[in-house]
Amino acid sequence: MEGLMGYLSRQGRSVSAPVFLVLILALLALAACSPPTPQLTGNAAVYQNAKEMFGRGRFDKAIEITEGLAAQSPADAYVDKARVLRVVILSGDLNAYKDAAEAYDKGADATKNPHFQAAYRTNRTNNYQAASTRALGLGDTAKQIMDGGGFNKDFILDAPYPTTEGPLDIAAYDKVRKGEWVEPEDQDAATADGLLKGVDDALAALVGDRAKAREAMKAGSVTLKGLDFVFYVENQLVIGATVFDKKHSENPLKLRALAGEADQIAKAIQATLKANPNPDYEKKLKKLQDQLKTTQKNI
Repeated sequence: MEGLMGYLSRQGRSVSAPVFLVLILALLALAACSPPTPQLTGNAAVYQNAKEMFGRGRFDKAIEITEGLAAQSPADAYVDKARVLRVVILSGDLNAYKDAAEAYDKGADATKNPHFQAAYRTNRTNNYQAASTRALGLGDTAKQIMDGGGFNKDFILDAPYPTTEGPLDIAAYDKVRKGEWVEPEDQDAATADGLLKGVDDALAALVGDRAKAREAMKAGSVTLKGLDFVFYVENQLVIGATVFDKKHSENPLKLRALAGEADQIAKAIQATLKANPNPDYEKKLKKLQDQLKTTQKNI
């Protein structure tokens, strides 16, 4: 109140306390007449919450929030956005845990210390379990998209770029691969960095690179072309399938399930390319199918 009275005094106006009180009441009445900011409800509120968690790097929370939303049928705009966001997080996590598992696998073989070896083998198993969960989650999300009409449309990536960016390389895993010991707290830090890196890499793959993704998402929502998005999903499903082969977590049933989902999407891509031929995309699809066949042989 002193600030306003001081301002009026500087203008050469004398304002008594009663008059000032009337002014304040008038301002309050004016504010009361202003339309309130509408509160988001329903799917809009749920997705807004997920966006905020994603921007803060709380990917686990964003996945939890969007689980029920992404499963809704028929889908509305927020359901579609939730599915896109889940693809980004699940694929990012999948690659992060898979990279970690492979690092610990190499480290267990490289080290001569039996204690290091035991710890790294445990980490290998734990990371493959986490990767398998994300791979199956990605398969479920891909099925939801297919059941909801497929990829014959553009998709919207509507989220802020995460405020904390992951490193380009996880230095701790370089040491692990050589069989060198990494302290438990540094292992935990590497896991956290890996998850940030995984999501950054997913955004880079979908939008162009990290810098482009950061700028585009800062400006607002990003449109993802349906065919480009489906190729990304297909590629990630093929990667996910490798988690279950005999060289990794050895689960033939889950491998077949994920491969089956990847095959359904491949057929949808083939149908699109038949109507609209594109040699580059056809070559890309064949490469993915060959990779999937190779994986299926490693059951």
